[in-house]
Order: sequence, then C-alpha cells, then structure tokens
Amino acid sequence: MSEAFVLGSVRTPLGKRNGALANTRPDELMALTLRELVDRTSIDADEIEDVLVGCVNAIGEQGRNIARVASLAAGFPVSVPGVTMNRMCGSSQQALNFGAQAIMAGQQSLVIAGGVESMSRVPLGSDSQGVELSGAVTERHEIVSQGIAAQMIADHWSISREQMDELSTESHRRAAQAWDDGKFTDETFSVVANPAEYLLGRDGGDAVITADEGIRRTTTVEILGQLNPAYQEGGMVTAGNSSQITDGAAAVLLGDEATARRLGLEPQARIVATQVVGVDPVMMLHGVIDVTKQLLARVGMDASEIDLFEVNEAFASVVLAWQRELKVPFEKINVNGGAIALGHPTGCSGARLMTTLVHEMKRRGARYGVQAMCIGFGMATATLVEAP
Repeated sequence: MSEAFVLGSVRTPLGKRNGALANTRPDELMALTLRELVDRTSIDADEIEDVLVGCVNAIGEQGRNIARVASLAAGFPVSVPGVTMNRMCGSSQQALNFGAQAIMAGQQSLVIAGGVESMSRVPLGSDSQGVELSGAVTERHEIVSQGIAAQMIADHWSISREQMDELSTESHRRAAQAWDDGKFTDETFSVVANPAEYLLGRDGGDAVITADEGIRRTTTVEILGQLNPAYQEGGMVTAGNSSQITDGAAAVLLGDEATARRLGLEPQARIVATQVVGVDPVMMLHGVIDVTKQLLARVGMDASEIDLFEVNEAFASVVLAWQRELKVPFEKINVNGGAIALGHPTGCSGARLMTTLVHEMKRRGARYGVQAMCIGFGMATATLVEAP
C-alpha cells in the first residue's frame, strides 16, 4: 500500500457574515485558493489528477459542481477533473480522506482536496429549498436542529453555561494570540477585491481581507453570559458559545512519496488513518467522540500519545463533552482557537482544520495530530496524521 502525504496547504482568512468576503463569489474564492496552492508548491497544474471539493449548500454560485468550475476559473488545464462532495460539516475533511485513500490504494498519485462555503451569499439550508424531510425519516427519528442537539449534549454531560462561555472566551483569546504571534501568516493569503480579474491575469485590486474577521479580542465570560439563548427558552446554547456563520476556502495538496520526491516537495504530514461513523441522528453531534475513539483503536493508539487535536468547535458543549470522554488536556485542543472565534464556513472547515493542524505540528515539532468533526444527522469524521 502506498503512503499519502500532505504536500502543501493553504486557506483564505475567514470572513464574518456579510463581512469582507460577502462580495466575493464562492467559485472564485475557491479558484483563488487553488491557484495559491499551486503557486506555493510550484507544481504544474497538469500534474493534478483530481480536485475534490467539499461544499454543503451546492446551489446557485456554489452549484454546477463547484470543484470543476473553480478549477477552470483557476486556469487549470481542462484535463484536470473535479468533483464536489457533501458530508455536511465534514465535507472537505471527507474530500481529504477520500483523496488520501485513493493515493493509499495506488489509484492516484497527486490530488487536491479542499472546501469552500460562502454563508453570506448562499445561506445555510439553501439547498433544501424549504422542502421538509421525508416522513420515512421523521417518523423514525425526532430530528431537531443542531442547536437543540448541542443543548442535549450539555444536559447529558452536565455541562454548565459558564463552562461553555469559558471555552468560548478562551477560543477568542487563543485565536487573537495566534495572529499576534504570526502563527496564521504562513497558512493564509490575502484575497483581492476582483478575483475574476486576478485569475485572468489582470489587476485584481487591493486586498479586501488579510486576517480572520470573527475574533472578538475583548470578549469575556461576563459579556457572553449576557447573551440570550439562541435555540430554546431557558437553554444554554447562545450565539456566543456556538460557531460563527462565515465565508472561506481552503485547499490541501496530497501525494505519494515518489511524487513528492520527484517534484521536490517536502511533506507537511503523513496521513496515517481515517475514520467515519454514524450515530443517533437526534443528539447527532456526539459522533465526534465515537469517531476519535474508533480512529485511535484502528491504529492501536491512546489519546495520550497524540500531541495536538483539532476538534471542530461547532458548539462549545460538543468540545467539552469530547474532552471529558477522551480525557485530553485542554493544552492540546484547538491551541490556536477554533470555530467559535475563527468561524465555521461549513464546506471549508475540514480543509481549514487540517491546514491549521499541520502548520502547528511543524512549528512545535509535534509527531502526531488528530482532526475530528461532528456532523449533522449523526455522523463524524476523523483523520490521524504524523510528522513526516
């Protein structure tokens, strides 16, 4: 079996809802990210065997197979195919896992896995077009919103409002500190005002965003404690201890060892193992616990052997429940902040998390890292990587 390596990774700064990226088409945002990845790694685009892109609301500007459209907009040769996939919040992590599996199987040697979501331009839930779930689902399962599921998790694990607000405050503090320390500089690039012009080789104008917009440097537990419940009366889940509605894109170059050597690329990480699970679709978000345990069991490792974890901060209660079950010190979890501070552009987040993880692993000289994400309707994805 071949081994799969992360050979490059990059992301846009994340724009807040109706913020700096609200005027940028998502297909062009993804194209900019693909172009940036190719430029940074100095590869010829015709070497790429496939482009796999995660996108949750594949409609409108995110429709028509955005992976292929973005590849063409990036100026890639027409011989480079593209496929868009949707595993909801885990979409681009699934793209990465599928890409790695193709390389491990010896079917491909160089692919790009990425993700994009413009939640400002294509609002969450747009793809359903107001159509209700089939009765064949709803009569079997009392499906609720993810916010209600996050409250169910808080109740089940006896997590308090204060604990959720404390985690959220710390997420903002860590993210702000990461930017101050220059930790995000290498993994991000500035997005220009006129992407189409830039992609066509003309003047793209000034940068509209150079850093993540959602970070609230001055927030405190006391400030967050004043927010009203967002999903149910008397509940503890608020806008302040939930992930932000965000715009962004990210891309990861994956390849085998022989291709990396031939192209002169130094791997950022080796993909050791991947995992996906299904769980109860009502509480739904606790799958991140199961998927992490199963991933580690697959390779015979314990959580204590992992140096860094990126656990998507969809909701503070999810991360707190995960931490209690895995017994991982908070010093190893989302060390540069998470989606509560940085944002959660759903289709993009998986590739964003991997980009952040491998850059931080290199900075710290860490050996092992795990990325795990909860997913709607009761699923979760995970990836184990090792320093090359």
